[in-house]
Amino acid sequence: MMLLALPMAMIILFGFGITPEIKNSKIAIYDPSKDQATKNIAIKLGTSEYFTLLEYVDNPDQIETIFQEGKVGLLVVFSERFLENLMHTGDAQVLLIADGTDPNTASTLTTYATGIIRMYQQEMMRQENIPFQIDAEVKLLYNPTMKGAFTIVPGVMGMVLMLICALMTSVSIAREKELGTMEVILVSPMPPLMIVLAKVVPYFVISLVNFTNVLLLAVFLLEVPVNGSLFSLYLVSIIFIFVVLALGLLISSLTDKQLVALLASAMGLMMPVVMLSGLMFPIENMPLILQGIAQIIPAKWYIEAIRDIMIKGLGLQDVLKEIMVLILMAIVLITASLKKFKIRLE
Repeated sequence: MMLLALPMAMIILFGFGITPEIKNSKIAIYDPSKDQATKNIAIKLGTSEYFTLLEYVDNPDQIETIFQEGKVGLLVVFSERFLENLMHTGDAQVLLIADGTDPNTASTLTTYATGIIRMYQQEMMRQENIPFQIDAEVKLLYNPTMKGAFTIVPGVMGMVLMLICALMTSVSIAREKELGTMEVILVSPMPPLMIVLAKVVPYFVISLVNFTNVLLLAVFLLEVPVNGSLFSLYLVSIIFIFVVLALGLLISSLTDKQLVALLASAMGLMMPVVMLSGLMFPIENMPLILQGIAQIIPAKWYIEAIRDIMIKGLGLQDVLKEIMVLILMAIVLITASLKKFKIRLE
Protein backbone atom coordinates (compact mmCIF):
# COMPACT_ATOMS: atom_id res chain seq x y z
CA MET A 1 0.00 0.00 0.00
CA MET A 2 2.83 2.41 0.85
CA LEU A 3 4.73 1.63 -2.35
CA LEU A 4 1.81 1.60 -4.78
CA ALA A 5 -1.13 3.55 -3.37
CA LEU A 6 0.75 6.46 -1.82
CA PRO A 7 2.37 7.72 -5.07
CA MET A 8 -1.02 7.57 -6.82
CA ALA A 9 -2.68 9.49 -4.00
CA MET A 10 0.09 12.09 -4.04
CA ILE A 11 -0.12 12.79 -7.77
CA ILE A 12 -3.90 13.11 -7.62
CA LEU A 13 -3.94 15.40 -4.58
CA PHE A 14 -1.00 17.55 -5.67
CA GLY A 15 -2.14 17.62 -9.29
CA PHE A 16 -5.67 18.79 -8.53
CA GLY A 17 -5.23 20.41 -5.13
CA ILE A 18 -2.32 22.77 -5.75
CA THR A 19 -3.37 25.51 -8.13
CA PRO A 20 -2.74 29.25 -7.93
CA GLU A 21 -5.95 29.96 -9.83
CA ILE A 22 -9.23 30.66 -8.08
CA LYS A 23 -12.38 30.10 -10.09
CA ASN A 24 -16.10 30.48 -9.45
CA SER A 25 -15.58 32.44 -6.25
CA LYS A 26 -18.86 33.87 -4.92
CA ILE A 27 -19.17 37.65 -4.93
CA ALA A 28 -21.84 40.17 -3.97
CA ILE A 29 -22.46 43.71 -5.22
CA TYR A 30 -23.70 46.86 -3.52
CA ASP A 31 -24.83 49.24 -6.24
CA PRO A 32 -26.54 52.46 -5.09
CA SER A 33 -26.13 53.94 -8.57
CA LYS A 34 -27.86 51.21 -10.63
CA ASP A 35 -26.87 52.75 -13.96
CA GLN A 36 -25.73 51.16 -17.20
CA ALA A 37 -22.02 51.32 -16.35
CA THR A 38 -22.36 49.49 -13.03
CA LYS A 39 -24.65 46.91 -14.64
CA ASN A 40 -22.09 46.27 -17.38
CA ILE A 41 -19.28 45.85 -14.85
CA ALA A 42 -21.46 43.51 -12.77
CA ILE A 43 -22.20 41.41 -15.87
CA LYS A 44 -18.51 41.20 -16.75
CA LEU A 45 -17.64 40.13 -13.22
CA GLY A 46 -20.45 37.58 -12.98
CA THR A 47 -19.79 36.02 -16.39
CA SER A 48 -16.03 35.66 -15.92
CA GLU A 49 -14.60 32.27 -15.02
CA TYR A 50 -13.26 33.66 -11.77
CA PHE A 51 -16.50 34.86 -10.16
CA THR A 52 -20.08 33.78 -9.56
CA LEU A 53 -22.47 36.61 -8.70
CA LEU A 54 -24.34 35.46 -5.62
CA GLU A 55 -26.54 38.44 -4.80
CA TYR A 56 -27.01 42.20 -4.70
CA VAL A 57 -26.79 43.85 -1.28
CA ASP A 58 -29.53 46.43 -0.66
CA ASN A 59 -28.18 47.92 2.55
CA PRO A 60 -24.54 48.72 3.44
CA ASP A 61 -25.25 47.43 6.95
CA GLN A 62 -25.46 43.93 5.45
CA ILE A 63 -21.84 43.99 4.29
CA GLU A 64 -20.36 42.90 7.62
CA THR A 65 -23.00 40.22 8.07
CA ILE A 66 -22.48 38.66 4.66
CA PHE A 67 -18.77 38.23 5.38
CA GLN A 68 -19.40 36.85 8.87
CA GLU A 69 -21.66 34.20 7.38
CA GLY A 70 -18.92 33.26 4.92
CA LYS A 71 -21.20 33.58 1.90
CA VAL A 72 -18.81 35.50 -0.33
CA GLY A 73 -15.10 36.11 -0.69
CA LEU A 74 -15.44 39.51 -2.36
CA LEU A 75 -17.95 42.35 -2.29
CA VAL A 76 -17.94 45.11 -4.92
CA VAL A 77 -19.21 48.54 -3.83
CA PHE A 78 -19.93 51.16 -6.50
CA SER A 79 -19.99 54.86 -5.70
CA GLU A 80 -23.20 56.85 -6.07
CA ARG A 81 -23.91 58.43 -9.50
CA PHE A 82 -21.21 56.22 -10.96
CA LEU A 83 -21.92 56.76 -14.67
CA GLU A 84 -22.72 60.45 -14.17
CA ASN A 85 -19.38 61.05 -12.49
CA LEU A 86 -17.61 59.00 -15.13
CA MET A 87 -19.10 61.01 -18.00
CA HIS A 88 -18.75 64.46 -16.45
CA THR A 89 -15.50 64.27 -14.51
CA GLY A 90 -13.98 61.17 -16.10
CA ASP A 91 -13.50 59.66 -12.64
CA ALA A 92 -15.51 57.12 -10.60
CA GLN A 93 -14.78 54.91 -7.62
CA VAL A 94 -15.16 51.21 -6.88
CA LEU A 95 -14.43 49.67 -3.49
CA LEU A 96 -13.37 46.01 -3.46
CA ILE A 97 -13.92 44.47 -0.01
CA ALA A 98 -12.37 41.04 0.50
CA ASP A 99 -12.26 38.53 3.35
CA GLY A 100 -8.72 38.92 4.69
CA THR A 101 -8.75 35.77 6.83
CA ASP A 102 -7.04 34.17 3.84
CA PRO A 103 -4.80 36.96 2.50
CA ASN A 104 -3.55 34.96 -0.49
CA THR A 105 -7.08 34.28 -1.74
CA ALA A 106 -8.16 37.85 -0.99
CA SER A 107 -5.23 39.28 -2.92
CA THR A 108 -5.94 37.02 -5.89
CA LEU A 109 -9.65 37.90 -5.98
CA THR A 110 -9.03 41.65 -5.82
CA THR A 111 -6.42 41.32 -8.58
CA TYR A 112 -8.90 39.49 -10.81
CA ALA A 113 -11.65 42.05 -10.12
CA THR A 114 -9.30 44.99 -10.71
CA GLY A 115 -8.22 43.51 -14.04
CA ILE A 116 -11.83 43.10 -15.21
CA ILE A 117 -12.66 46.67 -14.21
CA ARG A 118 -9.57 47.93 -16.06
CA MET A 119 -10.69 46.08 -19.20
CA TYR A 120 -14.10 47.78 -18.99
CA GLN A 121 -12.38 51.14 -18.53
CA GLN A 122 -10.33 50.60 -21.70
CA GLU A 123 -13.46 49.65 -23.65
CA MET A 124 -15.17 52.84 -22.53
CA MET A 125 -12.15 54.91 -23.52
CA ARG A 126 -12.13 53.38 -27.02
CA GLN A 127 -15.87 53.93 -27.50
CA GLU A 128 -16.15 57.46 -26.12
CA ASN A 129 -12.62 58.65 -26.86
CA ILE A 130 -12.53 60.20 -23.36
CA PRO A 131 -9.82 59.48 -20.73
CA PHE A 132 -11.97 57.63 -18.20
CA GLN A 133 -10.47 56.67 -14.85
CA ILE A 134 -12.12 54.08 -12.57
CA ASP A 135 -10.34 54.04 -9.22
CA ALA A 136 -10.51 50.58 -7.62
CA GLU A 137 -9.73 50.76 -3.90
CA VAL A 138 -9.08 47.54 -1.98
CA LYS A 139 -10.12 46.91 1.62
CA LEU A 140 -9.34 43.67 3.48
CA LEU A 141 -11.62 42.83 6.38
CA TYR A 142 -10.19 41.17 9.53
CA ASN A 143 -6.61 41.27 8.20
CA PRO A 144 -5.78 44.69 6.72
CA THR A 145 -2.02 44.09 6.97
CA MET A 146 -2.32 40.81 5.01
CA LYS A 147 -0.39 38.76 7.57
CA GLY A 148 -0.03 35.16 6.45
CA ALA A 149 -0.04 34.00 10.07
CA PHE A 150 -3.76 34.81 10.26
CA THR A 151 -4.35 31.92 7.86
CA ILE A 152 -1.56 29.55 8.88
CA VAL A 153 -2.03 29.56 12.68
CA PRO A 154 -5.59 28.10 12.77
CA GLY A 155 -4.49 25.51 10.24
CA VAL A 156 -1.39 24.58 12.23
CA MET A 157 -3.55 24.18 15.35
CA GLY A 158 -5.73 21.68 13.51
CA MET A 159 -2.74 19.84 12.03
CA VAL A 160 -0.86 19.61 15.35
CA LEU A 161 -3.87 18.28 17.25
CA MET A 162 -4.81 15.92 14.44
CA LEU A 163 -1.37 14.37 14.10
CA ILE A 164 -0.33 14.33 17.77
CA CYS A 165 -3.61 12.93 19.10
CA ALA A 166 -4.24 10.38 16.36
CA LEU A 167 -0.59 9.35 16.07
CA MET A 168 0.09 8.75 19.75
CA THR A 169 -3.29 7.18 20.51
CA SER A 170 -3.12 4.81 17.55
CA VAL A 171 0.30 3.56 18.63
CA SER A 172 -0.64 3.08 22.30
CA ILE A 173 -3.01 0.11 22.04
CA ALA A 174 -1.11 -1.40 19.10
CA ARG A 175 2.03 -1.38 21.27
CA GLU A 176 0.23 -3.34 23.99
CA LYS A 177 -0.86 -5.92 21.43
CA GLU A 178 2.60 -6.23 19.92
CA LEU A 179 4.38 -6.57 23.28
CA GLY A 180 1.81 -9.06 24.59
CA THR A 181 0.84 -6.95 27.61
CA MET A 182 -2.72 -6.60 26.28
CA GLU A 183 -3.39 -10.12 27.57
CA VAL A 184 -2.55 -9.02 31.11
CA ILE A 185 -4.75 -5.93 30.78
CA LEU A 186 -7.72 -7.88 29.41
CA VAL A 187 -7.69 -10.48 32.22
CA SER A 188 -7.65 -7.71 34.84
CA PRO A 189 -10.91 -6.63 36.54
CA MET A 190 -11.03 -3.44 34.47
CA PRO A 191 -13.86 -3.25 31.89
CA PRO A 192 -12.85 -2.49 28.26
CA LEU A 193 -14.25 1.05 28.48
CA MET A 194 -11.90 1.86 31.37
CA ILE A 195 -8.96 0.48 29.39
CA VAL A 196 -9.81 2.76 26.47
CA LEU A 197 -10.26 5.76 28.75
CA ALA A 198 -6.95 5.07 30.45
CA LYS A 199 -5.25 5.23 27.05
CA VAL A 200 -7.06 8.41 26.01
CA VAL A 201 -6.79 10.60 29.12
CA PRO A 202 -2.99 11.26 29.01
CA TYR A 203 -3.10 12.28 25.35
CA PHE A 204 -6.14 14.46 25.99
CA VAL A 205 -4.16 16.38 28.62
CA ILE A 206 -1.09 16.58 26.36
CA SER A 207 -3.29 17.87 23.52
CA LEU A 208 -4.68 20.66 25.70
CA VAL A 209 -1.14 21.63 26.70
CA ASN A 210 -0.05 21.64 23.03
CA PHE A 211 -3.05 23.75 22.04
CA THR A 212 -2.34 26.26 24.82
CA ASN A 213 1.33 26.50 23.83
CA VAL A 214 0.49 27.05 20.16
CA LEU A 215 -2.11 29.65 21.09
CA LEU A 216 0.31 31.55 23.32
CA LEU A 217 2.99 31.54 20.61
CA ALA A 218 0.46 32.70 18.03
CA VAL A 219 -0.72 35.62 20.17
CA PHE A 220 2.53 36.84 21.70
CA LEU A 221 5.08 35.86 19.05
CA LEU A 222 3.18 35.97 15.75
CA GLU A 223 0.75 38.70 16.95
CA VAL A 224 -2.34 36.85 15.75
CA PRO A 225 -5.39 38.31 17.51
CA VAL A 226 -8.02 36.35 19.40
CA ASN A 227 -11.07 38.45 18.58
CA GLY A 228 -13.53 35.85 19.87
CA SER A 229 -13.89 34.40 23.35
CA LEU A 230 -11.33 31.99 24.80
CA PHE A 231 -14.18 29.84 26.07
CA SER A 232 -15.47 29.30 22.53
CA LEU A 233 -11.94 28.61 21.31
CA TYR A 234 -11.29 25.96 23.96
CA LEU A 235 -14.73 24.39 23.64
CA VAL A 236 -14.36 23.84 19.89
CA SER A 237 -10.81 22.57 20.41
CA ILE A 238 -11.88 20.08 23.09
CA ILE A 239 -14.58 18.70 20.79
CA PHE A 240 -12.02 18.37 18.00
CA ILE A 241 -9.58 16.63 20.36
CA PHE A 242 -12.25 14.04 21.17
CA VAL A 243 -12.74 13.47 17.43
CA VAL A 244 -9.06 12.87 16.68
CA LEU A 245 -8.55 10.75 19.81
CA ALA A 246 -11.44 8.55 18.69
CA LEU A 247 -9.88 8.36 15.22
CA GLY A 248 -6.59 7.25 16.75
CA LEU A 249 -8.37 4.62 18.83
CA LEU A 250 -10.11 3.30 15.74
CA ILE A 251 -6.80 2.96 13.89
CA SER A 252 -5.28 1.28 16.93
CA SER A 253 -8.18 -1.17 17.21
CA LEU A 254 -7.83 -2.16 13.56
CA THR A 255 -4.06 -2.76 13.66
CA ASP A 256 -1.85 -5.16 15.61
CA LYS A 257 1.58 -3.64 14.93
CA GLN A 258 3.02 -0.30 16.02
CA LEU A 259 4.59 0.32 12.61
CA VAL A 260 1.30 -0.24 10.80
CA ALA A 261 -0.54 2.07 13.19
CA LEU A 262 2.22 4.67 12.86
CA LEU A 263 2.15 4.64 9.06
CA ALA A 264 -1.65 4.61 8.90
CA SER A 265 -1.98 7.63 11.21
CA ALA A 266 1.04 9.61 9.97
CA MET A 267 0.91 9.06 6.23
CA GLY A 268 -2.81 8.39 6.01
CA LEU A 269 -3.74 11.61 7.82
CA MET A 270 -0.89 13.98 6.96
CA MET A 271 -1.69 14.50 3.27
CA PRO A 272 -5.48 14.81 3.64
CA VAL A 273 -5.06 17.33 6.47
CA VAL A 274 -2.57 19.47 4.55
CA MET A 275 -4.23 19.22 1.14
CA LEU A 276 -7.98 18.90 1.78
CA SER A 277 -8.63 20.84 4.99
CA GLY A 278 -8.30 24.35 3.56
CA LEU A 279 -5.00 24.80 5.41
CA MET A 280 -2.99 25.57 2.27
CA PHE A 281 -5.38 25.63 -0.69
CA PRO A 282 -9.02 26.76 -1.12
CA ILE A 283 -11.34 23.76 -1.19
CA GLU A 284 -13.75 25.38 -3.66
CA ASN A 285 -11.07 25.29 -6.38
CA MET A 286 -10.75 21.52 -6.23
CA PRO A 287 -12.68 18.98 -8.32
CA LEU A 288 -16.07 17.98 -6.92
CA ILE A 289 -14.85 14.56 -5.83
CA LEU A 290 -12.06 16.10 -3.74
CA GLN A 291 -14.49 18.67 -2.34
CA GLY A 292 -16.69 15.77 -1.24
CA ILE A 293 -13.76 13.98 0.41
CA ALA A 294 -12.82 17.22 2.18
CA GLN A 295 -16.19 17.21 3.97
CA ILE A 296 -15.21 14.12 5.97
CA ILE A 297 -11.86 15.58 7.09
CA PRO A 298 -12.38 16.70 10.73
CA ALA A 299 -9.60 19.29 10.47
CA LYS A 300 -11.51 21.11 7.70
CA TRP A 301 -14.44 21.88 10.03
CA TYR A 302 -12.16 22.71 12.95
CA ILE A 303 -10.01 25.14 10.95
CA GLU A 304 -13.11 26.96 9.65
CA ALA A 305 -14.50 27.32 13.18
CA ILE A 306 -11.18 28.50 14.66
CA ARG A 307 -10.70 31.10 11.91
CA ASP A 308 -14.20 32.44 12.49
CA ILE A 309 -13.67 32.69 16.25
CA MET A 310 -10.06 33.94 16.30
CA ILE A 311 -9.96 36.24 13.28
CA LYS A 312 -13.58 37.28 12.71
CA GLY A 313 -14.53 37.36 16.38
CA LEU A 314 -17.69 35.28 15.94
CA GLY A 315 -19.47 33.44 18.74
CA LEU A 316 -20.55 29.85 19.25
CA GLN A 317 -23.90 30.47 17.56
CA ASP A 318 -22.07 31.41 14.36
CA VAL A 319 -20.01 28.19 14.26
CA LEU A 320 -22.84 25.92 15.38
CA LYS A 321 -22.76 24.01 12.08
CA GLU A 322 -19.07 23.16 12.47
CA ILE A 323 -19.60 22.17 16.12
CA MET A 324 -22.48 19.84 15.27
CA VAL A 325 -20.48 18.18 12.48
CA LEU A 326 -17.54 17.59 14.85
CA ILE A 327 -19.83 16.20 17.55
CA LEU A 328 -21.40 13.83 15.03
CA MET A 329 -17.95 12.70 13.89
CA ALA A 330 -16.90 12.12 17.49
CA ILE A 331 -19.98 9.98 18.21
CA VAL A 332 -19.49 7.89 15.07
CA LEU A 333 -15.76 7.36 15.65
CA ILE A 334 -16.11 6.57 19.36
CA THR A 335 -18.89 4.06 18.64
CA ALA A 336 -16.85 2.41 15.89
CA SER A 337 -13.74 2.30 18.12
CA LEU A 338 -15.58 0.58 20.98
CA LYS A 339 -17.18 -1.92 18.62
CA LYS A 340 -13.86 -2.76 17.00
CA PHE A 341 -12.02 -3.03 20.31
CA LYS A 342 -11.38 -6.73 20.88
CA ILE A 343 -11.97 -7.84 24.45
CA ARG A 344 -10.47 -11.25 23.61
CA LEU A 345 -7.18 -11.93 21.89
CA GLU A 346 -7.15 -14.46 19.11
